[in-house]
Amino acid sequence: MHSMNSEIPTIQAPRTLVIASRESRLALWQAEHVRAVLQKLYPVCQVEILGMTTRGDQILDRTLSKVGGKGLFVKELETALDEGRADLAVHSLKDMPMLLPPGFALAAVMQREDPRDAFVSSHFDNLDALPAGSVVGTSSLRREAMVRSRYPHLKVEPLRGNLDTRLAKLDRGTYAAIILAAAGLIRLGLGGRIRSLIETRDSLPAAGQGALGIEIRADRPELQAWLAPLSDAPSALATAAERRVSRVLGGSCTVPLAAYASWQDGMLWLQASIATPDGARTLFAEARVPLEAQLTQLAPAEALGQQVAEDLIQQGALEIVQALLAAQDESVRPTPAA
Repeated sequence: MHSMNSEIPTIQAPRTLVIASRESRLALWQAEHVRAVLQKLYPVCQVEILGMTTRGDQILDRTLSKVGGKGLFVKELETALDEGRADLAVHSLKDMPMLLPPGFALAAVMQREDPRDAFVSSHFDNLDALPAGSVVGTSSLRREAMVRSRYPHLKVEPLRGNLDTRLAKLDRGTYAAIILAAAGLIRLGLGGRIRSLIETRDSLPAAGQGALGIEIRADRPELQAWLAPLSDAPSALATAAERRVSRVLGGSCTVPLAAYASWQDGMLWLQASIATPDGARTLFAEARVPLEAQLTQLAPAEALGQQVAEDLIQQGALEIVQALLAAQDESVRPTPAA
């Protein structure tokens, strides 16, 4: 693991690279960002973007937790890698499954943007200002549980679609407010739409929120070397700890799970929570470990994630997970014919 300032590997530079990307405006911004960094690193390299539509982009009438989860956004991109049509895929790290399929690897985690949730509204400044009965839109069970727990007088409704679609629904008056990841708005130059940022103590972010992950085939060591300078060690260590929590607890879109690691005085501080979707029960755990922000080994960060996950398990986290999975199985089971 290297920082962005690391020396370029002393191997022959790539001639061409193809980036697989979803075709949403945000996904293409992310792919263009990676392309610009690669072209600066390797001026002779021709970097192309292969735009693709995924199942997650096509199914907009149901929440992700009901149609297969985050993997819906990466499957087609992984197929392009597998077939050799693309060399790397760029994802929002929070959309990447916690366990990659066999044969794939996370090659780099880029420097993280603001990881917080953003409150977006045309008429109100923050959640506290919303009148009783106001409709808040979110695509995330984690955010839904937070709102239901802290603001039981508000209504929470599902919100799907890309960023522009979600903002358009807000502007039409379908919702009094919506909650989005701040990073996406900032990256698209839409930071002016943020009425307020929700502090992490009030809405703990999802694992990997605000970070970009670059996925490759595991049998491409030369690609791993070429991409190493794109990885930011502090971001990679923090998100490794977060993703370990989620992996241990079977985290997916079906579970309102939050995990956020930050650097404080040479310590990596990991906080995690899991809740019931109605917000009635929330478990919380945290731990700190002294770590070098420039460490190249992920093991100590993952051990921190394991420790915090086990603390949540001691408190009963697996009971919440199992109840949610059982409820999901029930909801997708075909109705018997009359």
